[in-house]
Amino acid sequence: MLYRTQDEAEWQAYVQHLRATDKSIDWTMVRVDTFCGRLVQPTTYRLSVFVPSPEQTDGGLAASDD
Repeated sequence: MLYRTQDEAEWQAYVQHLRATDKSIDWTMVRVDTFCGRLVQPTTYRLSVFVPSPEQTDGGLAASDD
């Protein structure tokens, strides 16, 4: 997880800032979650980046498949 807040304006500003300044993020690997608490809890916004497993980083081949 990169970031979490319950303030929508803060959330939007953070994501815009991150898109403009952090070129190392692969935005195809980003997950955006909005947890709606309805009237019981406040809405929470969360930004996460998927981390590939070691099997996925070498083209899907296991070490024994050379």
